[in-house]
Amino acid sequence: MGDNWYKVDNVANMFLATVSARDTKTLRVSCSLNEDIDPALLQEAVLSAIQDRPQFQMRIRRGLFWHYMENTDIMPQVTEESDRICPLLYAPAKAMLHYQVTYFAKRINLDIFHALTDGTGALEFLNIIVLDYLRLKYPGKYEDVTIHSGASADDLSQDSYKQFFGKAALSGVNFSKKAYHPGGLKLPYDQLQFFEITMPTDQILPKAKELGVSLTSYIGAAWMLAIRDDMPPRKRKLPVTLSLPVNLRNYYPSHTNRNFFNNVSVTHVFDEDITLEDLAVKFDASLRSQLTEENIRKQMDSFETMEYVAPVRAVPLFIKQLVIRHGKKLSERKVSMVFSNLGVQKLPEELTEKISGYSAFCSSAHLFSTMSSYNGMLSLGVSSPYINTGVIKNLVRRFSHQDADIKVCATEVIG
Repeated sequence: MGDNWYKVDNVANMFLATVSARDTKTLRVSCSLNEDIDPALLQEAVLSAIQDRPQFQMRIRRGLFWHYMENTDIMPQVTEESDRICPLLYAPAKAMLHYQVTYFAKRINLDIFHALTDGTGALEFLNIIVLDYLRLKYPGKYEDVTIHSGASADDLSQDSYKQFFGKAALSGVNFSKKAYHPGGLKLPYDQLQFFEITMPTDQILPKAKELGVSLTSYIGAAWMLAIRDDMPPRKRKLPVTLSLPVNLRNYYPSHTNRNFFNNVSVTHVFDEDITLEDLAVKFDASLRSQLTEENIRKQMDSFETMEYVAPVRAVPLFIKQLVIRHGKKLSERKVSMVFSNLGVQKLPEELTEKISGYSAFCSSAHLFSTMSSYNGMLSLGVSSPYINTGVIKNLVRRFSHQDADIKVCATEVIG
């Protein structure tokens, strides 16, 4: 074992137990510049960026009772994009980095295994790479620009779940409410299909503000209605439930580069007709009621306390993973899709002339959508394992009918 190592956090253990050829548990965040990428400079920029973020230069290893991370001497090699989006970046017996940087035309991609970090950590790492690249491309121009938090190495590698949670008694989890699952038949050969949906923010945000709801709630309600419109009538009594990851850094003073998020759920049963406007208001009220520090702490304390129960600690890793997989299957019964808002990308003004946009995707065994915005453009990155694309078409039609200038790009699926 190397000199520098630590246990993975409990959320990372979930990703490690449930990774598969289809659901690789990989995030992709991308930044598009206004000019073609120079691969040699990008390679140099990545090697520079890992000096700022050595926390990603880790290899995940298996122990008897838990996984752990240790330093690795494997260096990243920048290549032109040729693999699938969100490739498999973890194999138990293989020495490998758990992230990769690729490029295509004007776009820089960072794919990273979710056990290392969440969307916030991935975006910060990507932005450090982009800034280092622009410094190399334009010597002396961006030397005074700062893009990262300036946190210490200890703060960046902190297990913030352990730091802030784990002081409550264990409570049971209710898996009884099965949600409607859109989709049907899955694509062959463990494939995923990816869609990027973009539209001007100012064509959508004013509608949300008029209702007094967040953009997350407005788009989330639109996703719910897109699912409803694809539901067979006989299944309309099943709830439609969106799971929404929440960045806990907004509630606790953490600068960690590791995972630090929680999931909340919003549910609606379409037992009568409802407009997008009315559903958005209900969605927003439900979401706000859950996003209090008291509710978040209660849920996370119970989750984190499990690690300290003596019988659980003594169970061998392979048995723990079987239990985690079973629990994951039960929890997935309650979720129709995942909707993750990565927020507005705010960069130093000096960089905006060089950067045209951002996008993000996450692998999934079910329907998954990210949302982010930059410089007046809203981007939805959708991943789907299903042959049926009805839900996605329904969402696009809805915004098209609202006169939004919507654009859709999709990956090619080879049967």
